[in-house]
Amino acid sequence: MVKRRFSLAAAAAAAALVVAGVTGCGSTAQPIQVSLAASEVLAQAAQKTEQVSSYTVDGVINATDPNGQSGKVQGRMLYQSKPTLAVDFTVDAAGFGEQQLPGGAKAVLQGDVLYVKVDALNKVLGATKPWIKVPLTEAGSPGEVQRYLAQVQQFDLAAVTKMVTASQDVKQVGTESVNGVDTTHYSGTFPVDAAVQLLPADEQQRAKENLAELKDVKFDIWVDGQGLPAKLQLNGEERGGKLDATLFFKGFNEALNIQAPPADQVGELPKNAPESAPSPS
Repeated sequence: MVKRRFSLAAAAAAAALVVAGVTGCGSTAQPIQVSLAASEVLAQAAQKTEQVSSYTVDGVINATDPNGQSGKVQGRMLYQSKPTLAVDFTVDAAGFGEQQLPGGAKAVLQGDVLYVKVDALNKVLGATKPWIKVPLTEAGSPGEVQRYLAQVQQFDLAAVTKMVTASQDVKQVGTESVNGVDTTHYSGTFPVDAAVQLLPADEQQRAKENLAELKDVKFDIWVDGQGLPAKLQLNGEERGGKLDATLFFKGFNEALNIQAPPADQVGELPKNAPESAPSPS
């Protein structure tokens, strides 16, 4: 996994994962909500995302540490909060420097049960089935499993959108088509410290850690006609380290079919699992 302060979790907090591209720059799409100031559009987007009960996000994250080593994470997540919490999180590719995560990673969260599929993690824990079942109500889950859970929990559309409202310089750039959806493009920067303060108290420390030592983050956000973000880009640099993420959101409030893995492919968490397993990268 990506290490050195620019972890997969950092990418997750800043954004999500992606495989699709933006199409149709220079579209003839008409401006959206032109009567509102850019800051008001962001505020409305933040309010609207709090009402979203399901969505799909695709993204790619690139990172470089102060020593010049670079890494990339790519994948997607399906999320629903109703009628019960369910998340399907897939990492297609992950690597940092010469370290790679063979076979990627997969996690499915259903209610209070997390299913994790990572070959390297299975070897560390001594698992005998492709998937590991982790009841979150049980104490003492190994550190590496908790790390994957933290990554899943940080794919929060509402939190990411809320952070950009801390911007004091956001402006409208123009209109573009993002994956066939007419949008209005806004750009600006936000101070990390101020943005983090907008989050619930129990999320603030994690957000600070995920954004490493970045002080200011440049963002570009494409808002559709419903006032919801279709695309988000985040870029930050501090002391030689760099982070950039591109996220594509779609399927707002659409029904999702998130299933637990087949029972015969799932094993219990080994009772002798170490409390803090080494990184599978």
